[in-house]
Amino acid sequence: MSFAFGIGIGTQNNQGEWLEVYYQQPIMTPDKALIDVVESALDYQGGNQAIEASAEQLHQFANGLRQLGQTDQATLAEKAAQSKRPVVVTVLASDDTASSTPEVYLKLHLISHRLAKPHGVKLDGIFGLLPNLAWTNEGAIDLNELADRQLQARIEGRTLEVKSVDKFPQMTDYVVPKGVRIADTARVRLGAYVGEGTTVMHEGFINFNAGTEGTSMIEGRISAGVMIGKGSDLGGGCSTMGTLSGGGNIIISVGENCLLGANAGIGIPLGDRCTVEAGLYITSGTKVALLDDNNELVEVIKARDLASKPDLLFRRNSQTGAVECKTNKTAIELNEELHANN
Repeated sequence: MSFAFGIGIGTQNNQGEWLEVYYQQPIMTPDKALIDVVESALDYQGGNQAIEASAEQLHQFANGLRQLGQTDQATLAEKAAQSKRPVVVTVLASDDTASSTPEVYLKLHLISHRLAKPHGVKLDGIFGLLPNLAWTNEGAIDLNELADRQLQARIEGRTLEVKSVDKFPQMTDYVVPKGVRIADTARVRLGAYVGEGTTVMHEGFINFNAGTEGTSMIEGRISAGVMIGKGSDLGGGCSTMGTLSGGGNIIISVGENCLLGANAGIGIPLGDRCTVEAGLYITSGTKVALLDDNNELVEVIKARDLASKPDLLFRRNSQTGAVECKTNKTAIELNEELHANN
């Protein structure tokens, strides 16, 4: 059984190189009958391939899909046959390292469509396959072609707006998941997994290969590779240390019903029902004073020794400045109140 499949409409530069691809209905683990139709209609030779398809091929492909009862994909293929932009049919026989831009975009779509979770697809080496582009009100443009496009727009009485210069586009230009609120869509990248019930406020940010299980209020930063459990909240300006920004190979995560206060940060994974006080940044090497129920010191350990343990409250002693940890008895009540009207 193949790993993934998608019919995509994309953008190429003047040299015919792929810049980006939009997959409206990607499929995880397509059945063999569908792949057989790809072989017969599009001369698919097996393995991981991104096949640029002509209108004639797409009509033939659509007929084969319709005979299979794959009505949705057949309709998509028929619509794609009318596209003024190039069309690519991408088949991933296995989740190997991507070898083309269309393959990378299919994998990012799988995550944002909630068909795969962060760390559920192989994304190593993707930066070399994602060109740095100008993302404009007229779509993706090769940076080497941008100046000419800007001039042409002015000559025609238009203004070409460059919204960002980046390897990743914003997710909502490709996928808008069900049941989410995103105040500033530019702050959620394609490849983010945004669980149902999540609210991302204006200062919230979700990177690719990262996201939320759902029912979370995000007013801070979810870095690449970080997953936030259900019912957990990231306060304004807080941060999670991702694998691309100092976390190394440690996979940072936040359990369920946790609270990171405003401007707080973590460099360790948190278990369920944990709270980190506003303004407190905990790295793996932070010395933490463990306190008992009477606020008496038990021992001093490194924060990494508390990784993934549940029911913890991290705070800074306002008199001594020491980082302290106690059993967290209020996390559930805090999150119930926060999510009452989420």
